[in-house]
Amino acid sequence: MDLMKLGTQLLAQKLGANASSDTISKALSSLLNQQQNQQQNQQHGAQKSSGLSGLVSSLSQNGGMAGAVQSWLGDGDNEGISGDQLEQALGSDQISNFAAQLGVDQQTASNGLAEALPQLIDQSSSGGNLLDKVGGMGGVLNMAKKLFG
Repeated sequence: MDLMKLGTQLLAQKLGANASSDTISKALSSLLNQQQNQQQNQQHGAQKSSGLSGLVSSLSQNGGMAGAVQSWLGDGDNEGISGDQLEQALGSDQISNFAAQLGVDQQTASNGLAEALPQLIDQSSSGGNLLDKVGGMGGVLNMAKKLFG
């Protein structure tokens, strides 16, 4: 299944029928593009992240959620996060923009994303595809070591 379709379906389930699939897809795409651009600006010529892998890197490096992200990328149970943690990691401006695009309040948007992202990342990393983009499990562990070293 296509990543955007999967993300749209998961968010539609979490947010209810408040927004159309097209609206959810556009808002999710915008959020992922913002994360990609942020990662590219921080990497200064290093290997560029894209889309969901940029979000994974951002949450691991800047959000202090390396352990949770590692659980999403690996096999087994997914560690949960709160909407507040997600908002702190991504910034209230990005969550506010995402919420405005969906026509929901900021708390609903951050809580919906917090519930959907672990599933989306888990399902999209099946077979190692997303994991490879962030440097494999070693890359995630190296990010964690830098944070907690």
